[in-house]
Amino acid sequence: MTQLILKRASASRPSGEWDDDFGVLANGEVVGRIFKANAAPVGSPWMWTILVIGDRITCSRTATRATREDAMAAFAKGWRRE
Repeated sequence: MTQLILKRASASRPSGEWDDDFGVLANGEVVGRIFKANAAPVGSPWMWTILVIGDRITCSRTATRATREDAMAAFAKGWRRE
């Protein structure tokens, strides 16, 4: 099973403010993103997106969650389902 690692966006995207923005890496490659959205449903500010799955064409799935940990768990579940 591939290990998913969070990397602060400020480490890979040095311009701008990225305090609550993370790239999700699998095997050293960015495969998604977890971030706190400015415009999100009340109580669910964290969003996740799967950007790439293996060698397949870029696809996107997003959903909002209450906490970063919730978003991480949902991302991992979506990633492993693909």
